Amino acid sequence: MSEVRPVALVTGASSGIGRSAVLALAGHGYDVAVNYAASKGKAENVARQAEELGARTLTVQADVADDAAVRSMLAEVERAFGRLDALVNNAGTTISTPPADLDGLSMEDWDRVFAVNVRGMFQVTRAAVSLLRRSSHAAIVNTASIVGLRPGPQPFPYATSKAAVVALTRTLAGTLGPEIRVNAVAPGWMVGEWMEDQLGDNYERLMERRARLTPLRRCVTPDDVAATILSLITSNPFVNGEIIVIDGGFASTT
Repeated sequence: MSEVRPVALVTGASSGIGRSAVLALAGHGYDVAVNYAASKGKAENVARQAEELGARTLTVQADVADDAAVRSMLAEVERAFGRLDALVNNAGTTISTPPADLDGLSMEDWDRVFAVNVRGMFQVTRAAVSLLRRSSHAAIVNTASIVGLRPGPQPFPYATSKAAVVALTRTLAGTLGPEIRVNAVAPGWMVGEWMEDQLGDNYERLMERRARLTPLRRCVTPDDVAATILSLITSNPFVNGEIIVIDGGFASTT
């Protein structure tokens, strides 16, 4: 008889935290559905890497802001695997308008960020609940951000959407228990493409400065975040409704 492997769905899985989460879960014995919105080639590459770790994979395109696409995605997951044990709500977006430019912020951009980061997270969770409830150890981990907990130099819609993710996580934890645990990770300044886009030419200088001010003397990586996500799914059966800050102690000591 073949081994029955648990199954995870990771949204926004073509790069960054999503990619690292897929590989961490695959390495831990999970089969993985790899969601992407536009980066098909990158998502397929992540899936191939997961397969090299022993996972069966499904690569599925869906804009999480589109409820019909989300429901179709979960139907594909059910057809492919027949189960779902973990959901990593990682899909997210931002804009480039700095906080100081109040008049430069378009409401279309504001609405798009909230559509993906908040409504999308809710839509994926809602569509996944019936499958997750069949699992004996279901868990959801949402990607929040340190700027959802304290002020930071991020665009207003992004920071505010991540504060909403914190509230949504805690509300879902109360609503979906005891069958499904819901937690979130809140990374600080993270090495990689996301912060490169945000900081531009100042990336190296500002990241080095942040590392010096961090007790662990470096900035967080996507693999650091993925390790915490994996732990919340597999190793913390009585942790629920928590927001885990992953920043090497920066927020706690400055």
